[in-house]
Amino acid sequence: MIRYDLLHLRRSMEKYLDGERFEHSLGVAYTAAALAMCHGADVEKAQVAGILHDCAKCVGHDKKLNLCRRHGIEVSDIERRNPFLLHTKVGSHVAKHQFDISDEDILRAICNHTTGRPAMSLLEKIIYISDYIEPLRGHDRRLTEIRTEAFRGDIDRATLMKAEDVLKRLEDGGREIDPATRETYAYYNNL
Repeated sequence: MIRYDLLHLRRSMEKYLDGERFEHSLGVAYTAAALAMCHGADVEKAQVAGILHDCAKCVGHDKKLNLCRRHGIEVSDIERRNPFLLHTKVGSHVAKHQFDISDEDILRAICNHTTGRPAMSLLEKIIYISDYIEPLRGHDRRLTEIRTEAFRGDIDRATLMKAEDVLKRLEDGGREIDPATRETYAYYNNL
């Protein structure tokens, strides 16, 4: 089993991210560890994915697009129009190549933490949800309900609830929606 130097990752992220984003990443790592304990997932992998999930969030949009071009990372039309979405794919690349993360489940969890995807692994669902419910979050109307479902109920239902809230917020704001978000909602709504 691979062991990770969580202290090194934490210190690296503290230098890599702005203060608010770093605190959010710590919150995601702690929440992911707690959810992993509740649902029988690997706690260390959850912490690693949580601390690294936004490792490319502070990279400028042009630089993210250039990194994608240079490293053959596919960019969809919606990502080209909304390059902030690329922090997930670029983050997975950074985790693999700068932090030597080789575990595909961790890399997928980082890559899919914003839009989700159908049939996510348990770790992917944990990071997807943790990004939404970590302690510093407090703006979404059903946050308490989603937290309760994630910790005491059905993680698939919590995944659906997050996808539903994200879709509603984007639709209400007249914002463009990545098809992966709709696919995630449809998949978990039909379980």
